[in-house]
Amino acid sequence: GSKEVGGNCIQVQSESTRIILDVGMPLFDQRGQAHDGFTLGRMTAEELEAKGIIPKVRGLFTGDDSPDAILLSHAHLDHVGLLKHTKPSIPVYASKGTSKMMLAGSVYANQQRLPRDRFREIEPKQAVTIGDMTVTAFPVDHSIHGCLAFLIEANSKRIFYTGDLRLHGRRQEDHKQIISVLDGTKLDALVMEGTHFGFDNGNEVTEGGLEAEIIGHVKAARSLVLASFSPQNIDRLRSFIHAAKESGRTFVADAYTAFVLHLISGDAVLENPLKTGRGRVYFPVNLKEKIKRRGTNRANEIFRDSEIDMTEILDKPETYVMVFRSSMLVDFGGKLPSETHCLYSTWHGYSDRPDWQAVNNALDEANGQFTHMHTSGHALASDIVEFTKAMNAKAIIPIHSFEPEKFQEHFDNVVLSKDGQSIVI
Repeated sequence: GSKEVGGNCIQVQSESTRIILDVGMPLFDQRGQAHDGFTLGRMTAEELEAKGIIPKVRGLFTGDDSPDAILLSHAHLDHVGLLKHTKPSIPVYASKGTSKMMLAGSVYANQQRLPRDRFREIEPKQAVTIGDMTVTAFPVDHSIHGCLAFLIEANSKRIFYTGDLRLHGRRQEDHKQIISVLDGTKLDALVMEGTHFGFDNGNEVTEGGLEAEIIGHVKAARSLVLASFSPQNIDRLRSFIHAAKESGRTFVADAYTAFVLHLISGDAVLENPLKTGRGRVYFPVNLKEKIKRRGTNRANEIFRDSEIDMTEILDKPETYVMVFRSSMLVDFGGKLPSETHCLYSTWHGYSDRPDWQAVNNALDEANGQFTHMHTSGHALASDIVEFTKAMNAKAIIPIHSFEPEKFQEHFDNVVLSKDGQSIVI
């Protein structure tokens, strides 16, 4: 992860203890082309190692002398995607929210769950001792529930690892609390994400500003509104639920989204429309086929009383905001209701895939609209500079960036690294 976005895997070592910060799957290959995450997820450790994807960390995947612990910042695959290949004897520290997001992904998205026997819950601002290290977690704002940053202390040295974070989301107090709590603390190193260095962020909106735009589009729509976003992006989920409520529409979740809502009840400030009578649950065709093959599961049965079928949706499409992914085009028989408006609220690169081209063709045939409206889960370039200055670390180590050298345009104490390289603090 030293000169790429994704694939984070960082070893922190003291005299007697080793911990691993994230075990992520890379998002891009050496040519800069996006990996097929589904294909990589089905590969064995041996196949991944042959492709140069397994990090060369002693005892993490095979062999003796295992690390003492793995710390997960959050549940995105570029931070947890290789966890299932690590040795099962290594304990994994993460937030309860990360454990829940991994559970939801395992049930509905062919992702891995966090094994219960390995899971060690780490609570924000509660110091945990691992060997001769002390680890303190801090909540951060990102585009998935349960994100943490970590302060690691050992031998009178302090390292802060940001994981992924942003300053333009709903939870602005998170980064401000980090700066406040650590004010006056001597940081020897800041391992700082730099995703947006090298990108133009001139048109990026805040999460609150994006919600206002979503509400405006939903209110103006004359037919079915399709909402395409990651169900684990709780802030975006909140925006679409609010938009449905403000426009007098029913929010239709798919089973995946409904399960996320079920899991986070009580964890997040988020209205669950399935409990207020303003929401329904749609079971996509591909999920029903899986149920026929494998049998149902308890997660699906929770929502049977809220189920809605396609006939009901097509009868009055103008009354719904429906969670949608490209695979659900088959549920409509390949033909969308007239004037359907699809609000695409995730990274624009995914919309270039053939499956989304088919959706766009169906929208054209229906005289519909496709609107890309999104804001990043990563700190903007100006915010990276602001946060890094406030942390006032002795050394700055960029991570999660295609252009880590951009840090040197703003700071004199940047330590650029290479994969596999050791840095002594």
